[in-house]
Amino acid sequence: MEYQENRDVATLDLHGKQLELIQAIQKTGTPVVCVLLNGRPLSINWINDNVPAILEAWFPGEKGGQAIAEVLFGEYNPAGRLPITFPKSVGQLPIYYNQKPSAIHRYVEESEDPLYPFGHGLSYTTFKYDNIKPSSHSIQKDESVKISVDVTNTGNLDGEEVVQLYINDVYSSVTTPKKTLKGFKRIWIKKGETKKVIFELTPAELSIWNREMQRLVEPGDFEVMIGGNSVDLIKTTFVVK
Repeated sequence: MEYQENRDVATLDLHGKQLELIQAIQKTGTPVVCVLLNGRPLSINWINDNVPAILEAWFPGEKGGQAIAEVLFGEYNPAGRLPITFPKSVGQLPIYYNQKPSAIHRYVEESEDPLYPFGHGLSYTTFKYDNIKPSSHSIQKDESVKISVDVTNTGNLDGEEVVQLYINDVYSSVTTPKKTLKGFKRIWIKKGETKKVIFELTPAELSIWNREMQRLVEPGDFEVMIGGNSVDLIKTTFVVK
């Protein structure tokens, strides 16, 4: 089969007999890690349910083999996060984290939830989020607000976490997504350590385009969500007067 750039595919399944090969290896009882080399999200439901570890390597280039080996042998603790959403099947497309409420699909025999959400990613350690706070619960339209959160490395290894901040303009004159990424920070945390992470939301981050195509901050309630991906989030709120 010939593969070319700027060409669509009719399925997101693995090509050829690749899935059959993975299933045959898994049946032997040998511990298996699936390494994906791909340029688009794949429908890998069986692998997700049956293989204990998946490493997304994308198209890593000439040093990719060394990088993959260092991750597999524990010489490097990975901290990559998905910049896209992985669907369960091609029928879920288009699927993305910042859909407007009216654009969310409902299916007869399938959940609207993706296989992996935007921002998803694991490492050899774990993290806990706590104590999210705004610097003020009420601000003016021309003011900024700082959001702080405590992130704790609850695992047994030092590692990096990508802290992601999303907002929701709860009531607005135009329809807005239920959540929009407005900031992220990649931080190194030693095992057992807690670090306070602070984001600043300026009027630029809080503004929207209204029906007259004016960029402005509208008064009302704002919801702020912080976490390690676009789904597992803790929340706080503030008001713009």
